[in-house]
Amino acid sequence: MESLINILVVLTLLILGYGFGRYAERKHYRHIIAKEQELAHILVFPERIPPPHLAGSHSALVTGSVVISVDYFKRFIAALRMLIGGRLGSYESLLDRGRREAIIRVKQQAADMNAKAVFNLKLETASISKGQGNTIGSVEVLAYGTAMIDQVSS
Repeated sequence: MESLINILVVLTLLILGYGFGRYAERKHYRHIIAKEQELAHILVFPERIPPPHLAGSHSALVTGSVVISVDYFKRFIAALRMLIGGRLGSYESLLDRGRREAIIRVKQQAADMNAKAVFNLKLETASISKGQGNTIGSVEVLAYGTAMIDQVSS
């Protein structure tokens, strides 16, 4: 009887994790797409040196950080996948959302400074918490770069 209750608890957590995790992920992607469209006028480049036409601009450091956690269902699926190896698709969307949200926050900070572009964009990723069995629980993505602020608009 006790083992049946344990199985029901695990199944309930998996179903709740799947449902709420899927809802949260879709909601987050809708937010990301809307913010990316809103901030599309801020250009982002990985190059270290800005082009000559921005030479008279001020520059400032801009940063964006986000922490995202994976739901119980995806963690369970990833643990199963690790038994046989291969792509962990359940974690790919976690990192994709983290990177995109961190870049959005960089662009928002640059837009608040009336900047037109961000150069030397870098991304750092760290695992913040470990789940059971050292699986990934939460990740932090930090994005940073140099905002080029036009002297006329600053």
